[in-house]
Order: sequence, then C-alpha cells, then structure tokens
Amino acid sequence: MAVAALYTQYNRVWIPDPEEVWKSAEIAKDYRVGDQVLRLLLEDGTELAYSIDPERLPPLRNPDILVGENDLTALSYLHEPAVLHNLRVRFAESKLIYTYSGIILVAMNPYKQLPIYGDAIIHAYSGQNMGDMDPHIFAVAEEAYKQMARNNKNQSIIVSGESGAGKTVSARYAMRYFATVSKSGSNAHVEEKVLASNPITEAVGNAKTTRNDNSSRFGKYTEISFDERHQIIGANMRTYLLEKSRVVFQSENERNYHIFYQLCASAQQSEFKHLKLGSAEEFNYTSTGGSTAIEGVNDRADMVETQKTFSLLGFKEDFQMDVFKTLAAILHLGNVQITAVGSERSTVSGDDSHLQVFCELLGLDSGKVAQWLCNRKIITTSETVVKPMTRPQAVNARDALAKKIYAHLFDFLVERINHALRFSGKQHTFIGVLDIYGFETFDVNSFEQFCINYANEKLQQQFNLHVFKLEQEEYMKEDIPWTLIDFYDNQPVIDLIEAKMGILELLDEECLLPHGNDENWLQKLYNNFINKNSLFEKPRMSTTSFIIQHFADKVEYKCEGFLEKNRDTVYDVLVEILRESKFHLCAKFFQENPVPPSPFGSAITMKSAKQVIKPNNKQLRTTVGSKFRSSLSLLMETLNATTPHYVRCIKPNDEKLPFEFDSKRVVQQLRACGVLETIRIGAQSYPSRWTYIEFYSRYGVLMTKQELSFSDKKEVCKAVLHRLIQDSNQYQFGKTKIFFRAGQVAYLEKLRLDKLRQGCVLIQKHIRGWLQRKKFLRERQAALIIQQYFRGQRTVRKAVTAAALKEAWAAIIIQKYCRGHLVRSLYQLIRVATITIQAYTRGFLARRRYRKMLEEHKAVILQKYARAWLARRRFQNIRRFVLNIQLTYRVQRLQKKLEDQNKENHGLVEKLTSLAAVRAGDVEKIQKLESELDRAAAHRLNYEEKGKKYKAAVEEKLAKLQKHNSELETQKEQIQQKLQEQSEELKGKMDDLTKQLFEDVQKEERQRILLEKSFELKTQDYEKQICSLKEEIKALKDENMQLQHQLEEERITSDGLKGEVARLSKQAKTISEFEKEIELLQMQKIDVEKHVQSQKREMREKMSEITKQLLESCEIGDVRSRLSVEDLEHLNEDGELWFAYEGLKKATRVLESQFQSQKDGYEKEIEALNLKVVHLSQEINHLQKLFREENDINESIRHEVTRLTSENMMIPDFKQQISELQKQKQDLEIRLNEQMETMKGKVELSNQVNGSQEEEGMKKRTIEAQNEMRTKEKEKGADKIQAMQEASEDLKPCETDSEVESRFRQEASRLTMENRDLEEQLDMKDRVIKKLQDQVKTLTKTIEKTGDVRLTSGPKEYLGMLEYKREDEARLIQNLILDLKPRGVVVNMIPGLPAHILFMCVRYADSLSDANMLKSLMNSIISGIKQVVKEHLEDFEMLSFWLSNTCHFLNCLKQYSGEEEFMKHNTPHQNKNCLNNFDLSEYRQILSDVAIRIYHQFIIVMENNIQPIIVPGMLEYESLQGISGLKPTGFRKRSSSIDDTDAYTMASVLQQLSYFYSTMCQNGLDPELVRQAVKQLFFLIGAVTLNSLFLRKDMCSCRKGMQIRCNISYLEEWLKDKNLQNSLAKETLEPLSQAAWLLQVKKTTDSDAKEIYERCASLSAVQIIKILNSYTPIDDFEKRVAPSFVRKVQALLSSREDSSQLMLDTRYLFQVMFPFTPSPHALEMIEIPSSFKLGFLHRV
Repeated sequence: MAVAALYTQYNRVWIPDPEEVWKSAEIAKDYRVGDQVLRLLLEDGTELAYSIDPERLPPLRNPDILVGENDLTALSYLHEPAVLHNLRVRFAESKLIYTYSGIILVAMNPYKQLPIYGDAIIHAYSGQNMGDMDPHIFAVAEEAYKQMARNNKNQSIIVSGESGAGKTVSARYAMRYFATVSKSGSNAHVEEKVLASNPITEAVGNAKTTRNDNSSRFGKYTEISFDERHQIIGANMRTYLLEKSRVVFQSENERNYHIFYQLCASAQQSEFKHLKLGSAEEFNYTSTGGSTAIEGVNDRADMVETQKTFSLLGFKEDFQMDVFKTLAAILHLGNVQITAVGSERSTVSGDDSHLQVFCELLGLDSGKVAQWLCNRKIITTSETVVKPMTRPQAVNARDALAKKIYAHLFDFLVERINHALRFSGKQHTFIGVLDIYGFETFDVNSFEQFCINYANEKLQQQFNLHVFKLEQEEYMKEDIPWTLIDFYDNQPVIDLIEAKMGILELLDEECLLPHGNDENWLQKLYNNFINKNSLFEKPRMSTTSFIIQHFADKVEYKCEGFLEKNRDTVYDVLVEILRESKFHLCAKFFQENPVPPSPFGSAITMKSAKQVIKPNNKQLRTTVGSKFRSSLSLLMETLNATTPHYVRCIKPNDEKLPFEFDSKRVVQQLRACGVLETIRIGAQSYPSRWTYIEFYSRYGVLMTKQELSFSDKKEVCKAVLHRLIQDSNQYQFGKTKIFFRAGQVAYLEKLRLDKLRQGCVLIQKHIRGWLQRKKFLRERQAALIIQQYFRGQRTVRKAVTAAALKEAWAAIIIQKYCRGHLVRSLYQLIRVATITIQAYTRGFLARRRYRKMLEEHKAVILQKYARAWLARRRFQNIRRFVLNIQLTYRVQRLQKKLEDQNKENHGLVEKLTSLAAVRAGDVEKIQKLESELDRAAAHRLNYEEKGKKYKAAVEEKLAKLQKHNSELETQKEQIQQKLQEQSEELKGKMDDLTKQLFEDVQKEERQRILLEKSFELKTQDYEKQICSLKEEIKALKDENMQLQHQLEEERITSDGLKGEVARLSKQAKTISEFEKEIELLQMQKIDVEKHVQSQKREMREKMSEITKQLLESCEIGDVRSRLSVEDLEHLNEDGELWFAYEGLKKATRVLESQFQSQKDGYEKEIEALNLKVVHLSQEINHLQKLFREENDINESIRHEVTRLTSENMMIPDFKQQISELQKQKQDLEIRLNEQMETMKGKVELSNQVNGSQEEEGMKKRTIEAQNEMRTKEKEKGADKIQAMQEASEDLKPCETDSEVESRFRQEASRLTMENRDLEEQLDMKDRVIKKLQDQVKTLTKTIEKTGDVRLTSGPKEYLGMLEYKREDEARLIQNLILDLKPRGVVVNMIPGLPAHILFMCVRYADSLSDANMLKSLMNSIISGIKQVVKEHLEDFEMLSFWLSNTCHFLNCLKQYSGEEEFMKHNTPHQNKNCLNNFDLSEYRQILSDVAIRIYHQFIIVMENNIQPIIVPGMLEYESLQGISGLKPTGFRKRSSSIDDTDAYTMASVLQQLSYFYSTMCQNGLDPELVRQAVKQLFFLIGAVTLNSLFLRKDMCSCRKGMQIRCNISYLEEWLKDKNLQNSLAKETLEPLSQAAWLLQVKKTTDSDAKEIYERCASLSAVQIIKILNSYTPIDDFEKRVAPSFVRKVQALLSSREDSSQLMLDTRYLFQVMFPFTPSPHALEMIEIPSSFKLGFLHRV
C-alpha cells in the first residue's frame, strides 16, 4: 500500500522541535496527495497547520504496543524519533538502561548503582540465548562466550562512547562475566589477576574530567585467553594514545591521574615519608584544575586497594616503591621554580628543595639537571653550541620531561601487567574487550581529538561492513533475493587522513623540518585540500583552524600544538642525564635501543594484511601520529579476524543526574556512535521480521474461516498477506520468517486494531441495545402502572357526589347487618352438624381402639412365650457351640503340652545316654587302674624280697663289723682323737644336711600351699557344677509338676469328651462296636501296665471310625445346609480345624436332634468311659512316680559319677607316689653301698637311713594332704579320704615299706568293690530308664492319636543377627553397596533392606564384643557409601536409594542404641535386640554428615534436571491457550521453526516432579525428607521463574500473569494429589504468586497502590518497582503503568527494610532435618533375597 495512505486521522507523527528534538502530534484530518499543509493536534491540545514537503512527509509514530521494545529493530517505523522515543520510555519511565539495536547494545549511564550485576544475574544469563532475556551487558558477553565455544572462533566486544558514558564500567562487567562463568581449574587465580589489572590501569590512566569522575584517558584492548576447555588461562593488554598532556595541565574542575592524589593522600604514612610529599594542593601538577577531591571518593582507601592489586599480580613491595618513587619525582619536578633572567635567559636555583628531592629520588646530578633545564645543546657539523632558553621554553622542556617520564612509566606498568598475566600453555581462543574513546567534538579540538575521531572513523567503517555482512547473511539464510543497500562509506574521510599526502603524512613531513611550525602545516593543508576535497573545509572566521566532515558531524580543529604533540620530543641532553641515572628504573626508561614489549605476548602472533607505514629514514624519530596509525592498523586487523560485538555507551545528560534524559545530548551521541546508521541500513530493505508462529498468533483475528481451515500455518500466513497487502513488494516470505518493509507492520497493527475495535463496537452495540431494551421495558411497565392508578383516581373523582356518598353509606350499613345475620345462621347450622359428626366419630374411634388393644394384648402374650422359647433355643445352641469350641481348644492345647513333654522326655533320654557313656568310660579307667595296681603290687613284692635279702646281707655285714670292731678296739685309743675330729666334721656335715633337708621341706610346704589354692579354685568350680545340677533337678521337678497339672487338665477335658462321645454314639450302627470296645477296655484293665499303648491306639482308631460313620450316615450337604452363613465364616477362620469343627461339632448338633430318643441307652457307655478316665488318671500317677524315680536315679548317678571322677583323679597321684618311693629306695641302696666301702660309713649309714625314712614320711604326708584337698568337696568320699589322711599321718619314720604297700592294696581292693557295686547300680538304672522310655513312647503315641491334626514342629527362633566372617567383609560391602542396583531392590522389598542387613551384621559384631571387627565394619560401610555416591554423583536414582538407606541405617543405630529417647516406640522384642557392648554415637554423627552431603548432592541433581524445564514450562508455555498475543521480537530473537513441538510445557514440569516423587517413594525415602526435597524444588521453581520474569520485559503483562497463576494452580493440584500440602512447598511459591497478581491487578489509583503495598509482602521494594517498570501491554487496549503511580508505590515501600537485591538466590538451600523414624520391621523376620548374592551370611 502507499505510504501516504497511512497519514489518516488519529494516526500520529513526529515533527522537529528545538527543545525536545522531536515531539509527537496527532493527525486531525486525513492527508491527501498534493496537500501542502498537514492538520495536526499537539499533545497539549493546540492545533497546528504543519507545512510539509510531499516528498518528505513527517515520520509516523509507532503504535503504543511497540513502544518500549527490547530491540529497536522490532519497531515498525525505524527512524530517529522512534529510536529516541523508545530509549526515553525505557530509560526514564521503565528504568531500563540497556536496549538492543540490531547487533548493537545501547547502554545508557544511569548515574546510579543498580542491583543488576550480582552473581545471581550472571548465572541467570549464563547459557541463555541473547534474545530470550532483557538486554544486558551480560547477554552480549554470553553471546560472545557461546560463539567462541561453539565455533572455536575469536571474539571481540567493542565498547565505545564519549567520556562519562560508562565505557570502563561496561568493559569491566564484561570481563567479570567471563571470569565468573569460565572458572579455571588451577589454583593460580587467573580470573582474579585479570580483574585486578583494571584497578591499576584505572589508577594510572583514569582521571576526573568535567564529564566523568573516572574518565579513561587512553584506549585499551584486553585479550582474555582461553584454553580448549574454554577456561581463562591468561590475558594481554594493549593501550592507545595516553593523554600525556594531563600530567602537566588540567582544565578547570578537572584532575590529574588518580594515582597522584592517592599518593598525596597517603604521604603521612611511614612507608611514604621518604618521598617527601604533601597534600595535592601543594603541587602544581595536581592543583592546576582547582579540584583536588572527588565527592564520595576516598583517595587513601583507593591507595590501599591499588597496593592490594599490585600484590595480587605478584608485584613486590620494592617494585611498588620504585613506581611510587617515580611518580613522586614527577610531582616534585613540576614544582621546580624556573626564573627568568632577562628576556632571553632563565635559571633554576641549585638550592631548590623540589629539585633536590627530584634528583635524590631518581639518582641524578642536581647541577646538571638545573643547567640543562634552562639551556639546550645544538650540534652542527662543525661545532656544538649551547643556547640558553627563555622561561616559557624552559617550562615547556620541564613539562615535556615530566610527560616523557610518565609515558615510559605507564608503558612499563602495562608491560609488567602483561607479564604477570602471561601464561605458559597454548592459547586456543580469545575474547578481546576494546574500551576506546568515542567520537569527540568540543569547543576547542586539538591533536588528541583528531586522533580519537580518526580511530572512530576506522571503527565505524569496520562496523558498517559487519552490519552489511550480517544483513546479507540473513537474507541468504532465508532465501530472499539480495539487493544492494546504499550505506554511508567513510573511506574518503579515512583517505583524507591517512592516505599518501594526507593530513597525517603532511604533519609528519612538517615535523621533520627544523623550522616547521603549525602555521606552515596548516597552509599546506589549505593548499592541498580546499576546493579539492569536499570533506575538508576552511572556517570563515579563522585562519588557525580547519574543518573535517566526519561520519558523525563536522569538527573544527585548532592547529595550535599539533606539531609539538606529534613530535613528543625531549631535549637530548636531558635524556642523556636521565640515562645516566643511578635509579635503575629511570635508567631503563631511557635506554638507547630498548626492546619494545610485544603487545600480544609470546603466545599470540599477528601478521598484518598490509604493510604498516614507516618513516623513510630509520634514524629519524617515530612521531606520535605514525605510531598511532600503526597500532590502529594492527587493532583493525585483529578486529577483522574476530567476530565483533558492539556496545555503545550513551551519556543521558551532562549534569550526571540519575535517570534524566536529555534528548539533544542523546541524539547527538546516537548519530555519532552509528546506531542510527544501523537502523537506516535495515530500514532500506525489510526491517520488520516476524516468524510464522508469531504472525499467526498475532494476526489470527484478521484471518477468515476459509484461511484457518488450512493445516499448514505457513500457507495460512501467505494467504492472509496476499489478501491484506496487495503490493507483494512490501513483504517477502523466507524459510522461517516473513520480512516486511517499513510501515507494513504498523499497517497490519492498524488493521488488527480496527478489527478488534469493530468487534468491540459490535459487542458494545448488542450489550448497550440489551441494556436500553431492558431499561425501556422497565420504564414502560412503570408508566403503565402510573397510568392505571391515575385513571382510576380520575374516574373515582368524577363519579363521587354527596347524594351518592349518603346512599352508598346507607347501603353499606344495610349490607353489614344483613350479611352478619346470614353468617350467624350459617355458623349455627354448621356448628350443630359438626358436633354430631364429632360424637359419632369419636365413639367409632374409641371402639376401634378398644378392639385393637384386646388384639394386641393377646399378641403380646403369644410373642412373650414365643420369644422366650426362641431365646432358650438360641441360648442352648450357643452353649453347645461354645462347649464344642472349648473342647476342641482344650484338646489342641493338651496335644501341644504333650508334645512339649515328649520333647523334654527326649532330652532326658539323651542325658541318660550321655551318663551311660560316661559311666562306661569310668569303668574302663577303673579297669586300667586295677591292672596298674596289680603291676604295682608285683613290684612291691619284688621290692620286699629285695629288702629282706638286703637286710640279711646288712646283718651279716654288721656281724662282721662287730668282730672287726672288737679287733680294732686296740686301735681305738690311737685313733680316738682322730675320730673325735672326724665326728666334729661329721656333725658339721650333719648340720648342713639338716639345713638342706629343712629347706627342702619348706619348698615342699610352699608347693603344698600352691596346690591347696589350686584345689580350692577347682572346688569352687565343682560347687558351681553342683549348683547347676541342683537347678536342673529343680527344673525337672517343676516339669513333673507341670505334667501333673497337664494330666489334671486332661482329666477335665476327658469329662468334656464324655459328652462329645455320648453325642457321637447315637447311631444304632455304632452301639455294638462301642460295647465291644468297652468290654475290651475292661479286660485290658487287669494288665494295664502291659497294654496301655494298645488300648490308647485302639481307642483312637475306634473314635475315628465312629466319626467317619457318623459323617457317612449324614450327608455333608445336609449338614452344611443346616449351618448358618455366620457359622461357616467362623469355621473358615481356621482351616486346620475344618474337619473337627464341621465333622464333630456341627455334625453332633445335627445328630442330636435325630437320635434324642436313644440318649438313655448310652448312659452305661458313659459310666464305662468314666472308669476308663479313672484308669487313665491312675496311669498318669504311675508315670509321675516313674518320673520321680528317674529323677532320683539321675541324682544318684550324678553323685556316683562325681565320686568316681574324684577317685580316678587320685590314681595317677598314687602311681607318682609309688615311682617316687622306688626312686628313693634306689637312692638308699646306692648310699648304703657307698657307706659299706669304708669303715667310717657306719654312723653315716644309720643317719642316712633315718633321714631317708624321714624324707619318705614327709613326702607321703604332702601327697596325702594333696589327696585330702582334692577329695574334700565330695560328700560321699569324705570319710574315705579322711581315713587315708589319718593313716598317712600315723605313718612314722620307722614304718616299713611293707606296711605302706599293704595299705595301698587294701585301698585298691576297696575301690574295685565299690566300682563293681556302681556297675550293678548303673545296670539297674539303665533297665529302669529303658522301661521309662518305652512307657513315654507309648504315652506320646497315644496322645498323638487323640488329635485329628498333628502339629508341625515350630519354626526356628532367630535373634535378628547375621553371622559373617572377618574375611567376608569386603564381599559384603562390594555386593551390598557398590554393586547393588536400586531398581532390583525396590520391587517387592521392604524399604531400606540393605540398611537393615548391614545393621544385623553390626549387631553380630557387637554380640561378639569384638571392637576391631565392629570398627572395621562401620568404617567399611561408611567408605562404601561415600564411594558409591562419588561414582554416581549425577545418578538421581542411586543418590535417592542411598540417601534412603543411609537414613534407615542411621535410624536403626538410634533405635537399637539402648537410649530411652529412641526406644519409646519399640516393641518389647525390639528392645531385646539393642546393642549391648558398644556405643556407636560417634558413628551416628559421621553417618549424619554423610547423609547431609548425599542430600545436598541429591538436591543439586534434581535442580540440574528440572532447571532447564522451569522457564519454558512455567513462563513461556501458554497453559491457557489463546489469551496471549505475541509481539515482534526484533533482530535478536532467532526463531527457526514453525512448530515448537520439542518445547517444554507445564506438563513436562509436572512429569519431572512426579518422576522425582515416585523414585523417592519407591526407594523408601522418609516422608519428611520427601516433603523437604519437594519444598526445595518448589522454591527453585518459584525463584527461577521469578528471576526470569525480572529479566524479561516482554513477559511482564496481564495475560502472562494469568498464565503464571494457572501454572501455580497446577503445582498446587499436584501437591494435593501427592498429599504434600503440609510440606510448606506452597509457601515458597508465594513471591511468584504475588508477582502474578501484581501483573493482573489494576494499577492507576491511590487505593491500588495501597493494595499493592499490603498484598505484596513477600516481594521486596526493588522487585515490585522492577515489575511495575517492566509492565508491558500486549494490546492497545491496555495501558502502561504511569511513572507517577510507580512513584506512589515507591513512596509507600520506602518504609520497608528489606533486601536491595533484585534476584532471588536460586542456590539457597533450606536447612535439612533428618527425622527419627523407628523401623516397624522385626529384625528376626528379615530374610536376604538371593539376588543380593550374600550366601555367606547366616541368620543367627
């Protein structure tokens, strides 16, 4: 359609305005082609006839729905006023500082700290597509980082803008983003070092200007290097065009570089006192601007921060002090006083204090410095001339020296920073951040502005080419025909500056001339370019300036100082002096051929695409312009080799007021930074681009029913556009998008609005018609009523007269009396009739009631007797039923008791057999002892014979000796003296012998005492055994008593059996057989003891036959038919007693009614049975006697066994005594032989014999004492042992061996006799035991026959422990923890089964009291859990499974710890299973810590799984289809598909939550932990959704609030379905719910503001204001939130003291509480599945 057709009434346009640049006006009258005037209505209500050019109509204003868009390219009309208005709305009203303009991010400086740069914001933008979130510097950084990681291509972020626009801050935030999202794995803290370089460069390169308090006075390009894992490994920095003139001169209200003021502020500190500094006002170089302080800035604190960053980068204190010393020297140099001497000379005093300090700090000769500051040396070919300088020349030389020193220091610091950030590895990719000055134009522009604008020309050219390239790529991607777009090419301006014989080359040429000056150079420019180059002009009123037409604007440059600044020279003599400095840093600065530091570092190699322009003569100095041109060329090559991203910083006002928008200043910067050029390029082709989905959703109201019938949405969109826009050149169809020319989207919006307006009008028409009709009918009805009353009143007034009134009154009176008479007569008649009817009726009713009472009285009597009979019958039936149940129960109980008794009898039999075995062993031992005694007796006889022979020989020898003695009497006198001496010697020997014997006796006494002690201990053990045997005897007695009670109960049950048998024997067929059975029983009574077993067996067989015959005679169906349903249900409760209940009890009840007449015939049978019961009782008494006898026998056997064992223990002692006696005898014989050899042995022989007899007697006494101690505890052998002891005590030294031997023989014979008696007694007892065993067997068989159901042996009783071996511990951990799969365990198994198994193993180790085993097991369990969790950190099911088992294991340790607080809910049996020996509270704490770590990892895994689903499902998905209308998204939104089938929905969120919940429940996780986990997940859902809402302005609408509220309701329903309402998860969604309500609520009046203040208690003030500012209408019918309303709400919220943070912390974790839940499972009932492969574990 034609553009002129859009200029219709009510549309709005933009017209120029001198104050606001552009202002809006509404078209009051349709425009027609050819009109020269456009009728407009301004916003203030005034009308305006605006003159127009038909070829250049005023730009149209965009619909309100498009105002405030995130991307300027989404605007339908792309022109300067639309861009300016959109920025104003976003910045001033919505408080949004970032806006996209295609590929450019426009950043407005808010002059205020905003809470949008925290780590939470960084994480929110990380991983997001650029168009999905609100514009932000982090979005640009994320896009650069993502493209670098995806394409492995280097990236660049170009941040530009004029001073004060916020370039440095933007670049700093971009670098901070990279440092945060790409944390390196090393410990080198590379990110911190990269960020630490900023404060240093800002301190030495930033200064306060009139436009900015922290203005960068140099350009900086920082390359951040990444490795293959996209982690920061280092950085490199290049600087451009430092403003050196600021070192020596500052304009009014400006400052020098920050570092000077930081030094002056810290001058009084001890470490800086040697620099001899003072306040900043004392130095010329820091006080020239008159402003030495910045409001809100503490220079001393900044100095501390600067020192910290120096240290962080690895710069030592010595290096820092060298830098500060150089800076202090520059300040002192500025204060050196130069005095004029005449007009041609100047001088510096040698006593100047500042000169002395300057020379002292830099190690210079003060005399030389003073001389050459005021003189210069001119070297010619023939001579060297010293020429004095005037004072201004000397001052310029001093300042040039200061600038040179500072420039060298700045370059040196940059070099050292690069060295500190250098990396050793290989660089994979890098991202460069360029922070460079934007286009500048001032009142006075000099060489610096010329270089800056030259650099911006180069950057603008690169930017234009990149935009052009992107446009071309977009068209080719969508298969749209490409047409050349005319865009501004600034190559002519660049050629004017840098081409051959250009401005820079002419400037360098003039600098080479000895007498070159600015005027000559300017004249050359005039001669070369005026009237030859349209971009170069000469000012009309100036001869010292020139004008260049830059891409942004015309700039007038003053030529003064161009040559001097380009030369940047210092006199050679001063350089030589500084080169000879003793201060190494200063000398290094001025070396003749210093190695220039590489701007890229060692890891980066750049190759220029074209040669860098160099001077022709290498010996000539390089000028500043040529250096800048070379570095700029290198920068452009670097940028061209990367993918650029553009950030244009805009300064909204010059007063630095927060959120104040100065349209003039903004539009000036927009023109200068290339934003409008980008828009202009896009507007020439197809600026508006919509995806098919967006178009279909937005303009569905314009589609016809026929068009909507198409299945392909793409075809629907084409059909609609062909119908709505006739000119097909106004749009193009791409693969995924529709491209529109400028104005077409606005036209479609107009059509959509008209259609909606028509629909609204139609709806309003019908509603208003209905309301009017309703109102008309109501008014019509009211009019009719009024008319009715009015007409009636008028008729009455006409008809009423005085006569008529009298007549009427008289008639009324007559009527009154007449009517009263008639009524009274009628009343009397009716009353009489009524009374008569009542009388008859009442009589009839009374008679009928009387008859009924008689009938009811008789019925009551009948009922009484009938009910009594029924009650008696029911009672009898119940009584029979109860008796039957009691009978069966008692029989069953008797069977159980008899079986228990049978078990006990078996135990007794086993004991008796064991005693018999012991007795047999004892007999064998006694036989062996007898044989040994026989051998000992034989030896004794041999010994006696030898003794006799020896005695005879001794007597013979004595006789011979006597004879010899008589012969030697004669010699006696001779040797008597010798004999006396010998006798004395012998006495001494005897004394020694007696002493030795006494000592031996003492030793033996000590041995005896030790033996006594050992025997005492053994005696105590035997006493304990005796006590245990007594307890066993007592237990047997108790068992006999129980047996008696059982027999009495059996007697009682037999009484019950009588009635049962009586009822069972009512059939005639069984009478004869029963009588035969009774006769047999009577016959068997004679010999009961022999035939008890057969009688019992036959009785049981006959009873079973009787029962079977009874059942055969009566059909089972008949019996069941007579039984009630309740009886059958009762019988089915116990399947084992079906036959007894159905066959005996119910059958007897049926047979009782059939054979009642035969009751008398069976009374004899009852008597016979009574006799049989008596017989059974006698049998039981006999059995009791047998049991008592058996107990007595057992007691006697025990005593005899103990006696025999004690006696057997004495036999080895006797053997030892005999052997000792034999040895003594042999010793005596040897001694006697020795004594017989000499004559002197006579006395010795007698003494030795006596001594040996004494020794023998002593040994015998000790042996008998030992025997006494050994046999003292035996009661029956006490007398015998006492007799032996007395006999041993009676032994005297003079006793002979024959007497001892005879005593031994007597004792041995007595023992053999006693053993024989014992053998006979044992044989008798064996026979009695066998007889008792036979009787017990017969009795048990008889009792077993009495029951129909045989009870199976009871189950084994387990202790709830699992036995394992120490070497199986590793297998246990491997199979039960490391190799266990959750899915194989959770099916059909108790929760926490592995935990219970582990605890049962812990119980086993505790029961063994093995501390090492228990400690090893607990450590292995904890290590195994840690290992399995570490191996499956991302496996949700495994983490859930082991979190559950860890909690169950921890609960088991608490439940069975024995502590009262954990035992409250235990069963008595569970209390028995408590740990007995060890306290595991320390391990409980360790396990609790492990569980907390597992829980945190468990939450992290859930959050990682659900986080990508939250925003698409909760925020983007339309749960309520059709209520949201999509808007154009601009260049940044890259939708690439028609159907978003793979997108997540709300169902995806609920499905993921259900998966989490079901997995947790299947793994047996504690319900309280499940509630805490769900609460954490819901908090994450709410926080992520709310954070995304804060950062997405396009989502802040009323309809989106409805969608969010609907999604929250789905979550609440899910909580209700899972019964999790009490988990407090719903409360975590309260902030999101309030945000959704805030989007939907009305936002206009004061009451609305108050309601928002009261309702939004969970949202902070910052969050509420953010939502209100971001609120975006979807349609024209909605209204934006007025700034005045936002201010009202802000005023109400000012009293709140809440957080200033905008974003919620999505990483916040609620405190986890592990509840104690005791296990209801009994440990002894737990079985191990075979799938666990734990066959080596055994239940104890």
